[in-house]
Amino acid sequence: MIKELEIRKSFLPKVDTIYIGGGTPSLLTKEELESLFNEIHTHYSIPSEIEITLEANPDDITTNTLEIWRSVGINRLSIGCQTFDNECLAKLNRIHQSETSVASFQLAREKGFNNISIDLMFGLPGQTSIIWENDLKIACSLRPEHISAYGLTIENKTVFGNQFQKGLLVVPNENEQAEYYEKMMLVLEENGYEQYEISNFCLPQHPSKHNSSYWEQETYLGIGPSAHSFDGEQRMWNHSNNILYIKGVESTGTAYTSETLSVTDRTHEYILTTLRTKKGTNINKLITEFNYPLKKLNEISSVLLNNGWINTDNGQIKLTKSGKLLADEITLKFFLY
Repeated sequence: MIKELEIRKSFLPKVDTIYIGGGTPSLLTKEELESLFNEIHTHYSIPSEIEITLEANPDDITTNTLEIWRSVGINRLSIGCQTFDNECLAKLNRIHQSETSVASFQLAREKGFNNISIDLMFGLPGQTSIIWENDLKIACSLRPEHISAYGLTIENKTVFGNQFQKGLLVVPNENEQAEYYEKMMLVLEENGYEQYEISNFCLPQHPSKHNSSYWEQETYLGIGPSAHSFDGEQRMWNHSNNILYIKGVESTGTAYTSETLSVTDRTHEYILTTLRTKKGTNINKLITEFNYPLKKLNEISSVLLNNGWINTDNGQIKLTKSGKLLADEITLKFFLY
């Protein structure tokens, strides 16, 4: 990773945010983190005021690790709580307990972290509406600056996928998950959180700057196995296999596969990323920059407006609350197939 940081230094003209994501980066030692940050500062221009996030498992958060993270410049934590129900945690094969999540969050606060995000999940095995409401209650009581909340996705050829196909895994159905999502929007709004993206909520002035750069289609550089990069026209993804990644960096300096996006691909990327956000999709940009067919745009928008799934405030297409439940389906309707 250190070598890749040097090799690809010309890809990123400036650095606005740094995000150290999973795997499980909270397992990195002080020496490993220092070596990574030394390399970043050597080859990249880093502003003094920059958002630097580390993903952390609750059970990796201790007084020692918090002091190490602050010493290398990390100023934002993303804590993978997932749920505050111990039975649900066990079914997710998580080794931490709900009490650990709460204690870890409080310890991070005590050690000076004033920008913390927590992850929550709904649609979990064994999760009921009462459990989900309690998760939301506890999350709001902790008062994190940011909350990311996702529905569980069961993928084929995974442990959960195999169990689900055999009838051994019971999860809330689609209607129940929709109710959980609506409850989440209501509760978090009542507690002062702004839904600035489909799955992300924040207190005023605390959106994730890093994640927002993805949705605003800014250039980003991903370092390490499976990491993705994007420059507006090309998308690159590093080898997911550790051995192939290492061989690629050491032999040719290239450890990724790339594709150049067509105009249609870029149009779809723009719709996909912006429609998820509070800002929405700019109608004028669709037409002038991407040559989106006006007739098609009007036809689709008319149907969605009549169904109450979108609105078109100030030249922006935005999802309504009911539209957010159908975000993927609505996005596909705008695609140029």
